Amino acid sequence: MNQFTFEGREKSVLIGGMVLGVVCLALSFFMDASPHSGEYHSRFWTNFLHNAVFFTGIAFVSLFAICAAITAYAGWYAVIKRIWEAYSMFLVVGLVMMGIIVAGLWGHMHHIYHWADAEAVAADPVLLGKSGFLNKTSYTIMTLGFLSVWYFLFARPIRKMSIMEDKAGTADYAIHRKIKIYAATFMPIAAFSSCAVIWLWTMSIEPHWYSTMYAWYTTASWLVSALALTLLTIIYLKSRGFLEDVTEEHVHDLGKLLFAFSVFWTYLWFSQFMLIWYANVGEETTYFKTRRDEYPVLFYGNLIMNFGLPFFILMRNSTKRKFGTVGFAALLVLFGHWWDFFYMIKPGVIKELSHADGAHGLLPSVAGFDYPHLIELGIFIGFLSLFFYFVFNQLTKASLRPERDPYYAESIHHHS
Repeated sequence: MNQFTFEGREKSVLIGGMVLGVVCLALSFFMDASPHSGEYHSRFWTNFLHNAVFFTGIAFVSLFAICAAITAYAGWYAVIKRIWEAYSMFLVVGLVMMGIIVAGLWGHMHHIYHWADAEAVAADPVLLGKSGFLNKTSYTIMTLGFLSVWYFLFARPIRKMSIMEDKAGTADYAIHRKIKIYAATFMPIAAFSSCAVIWLWTMSIEPHWYSTMYAWYTTASWLVSALALTLLTIIYLKSRGFLEDVTEEHVHDLGKLLFAFSVFWTYLWFSQFMLIWYANVGEETTYFKTRRDEYPVLFYGNLIMNFGLPFFILMRNSTKRKFGTVGFAALLVLFGHWWDFFYMIKPGVIKELSHADGAHGLLPSVAGFDYPHLIELGIFIGFLSLFFYFVFNQLTKASLRPERDPYYAESIHHHS
């Protein structure tokens, strides 16, 4: 079957998941034990930021993967490119979600970013020195501007041309040559702009800390998440009789990429940790010391889920060809990297709020910040349901078999 149909039962399940997410978001708004909870509702806003950044990043890195494959003349991915195209279109939803964060920033509805407090900046030489970049105007322009560029100038045109390609003649490669121009143009733009928004969205939560490898680390986390979600989508679609041309060879290659980039993510994690620990620079060391000493569940759970378990599960070549095993690993990794973004965001917010209250020493254990609670898991299910509802709608708009892609024949005969 070439044309995906979004059935009523699937819609009902995903709508139910979204309702659960809304209910849990509302609960996080009212069940907040963080400092200044009545004024800022930090549990709600950090949960919203956490999931918005996570799923927007998956959409971004899916577009980047398409462009990288096109620019590299890759053929193997053609049978699954409709999935990545559908993921990339979620950028428009990400634009709306991050727009809500921006509105909250200007409306003084949250205190996620300490540098947004003018009085705190005036009294802090470090924040004052970074204020040329860390300010509400820069955050707004770069967040809304870069997301708009990614979606309106690249994701949507590439998707549109890809669908037009289906209607072109078999020997007409003019459309694909045009797509290659868009793809090659996007990659350097994406490399610069993604670093800027990563610094703004997550690293600036703790504005006294910085890492030159942070953007690499975050992008690697997005990429591994996108690969895991791709595997889960393929397994589901094949269970419904779609993607007949996707074989265990393609799944094997995706499994290898999942394994390889899990190791790459670990390399980046260790590089930051080891170099910062070895240099013993106070403003950098505090990031890891806080998490290791005061959030051990987050710290060690991150390494176990995102390196230890996938490494041993996917090490054997045969496990990457078994849908059950690779699907389990993908589910584990997807949740693990959602946990990774929780680890990046939550301790920093509670740290800044506690210091604003004049607290010193160990940070308090606060529900929804020390580790993900049931409310946070419900919110994750809600955002995941929203993501799949949007993606499944996109999949109905084009054939799952892009037979006029110049590399489609190579893709269906792919052997690894």
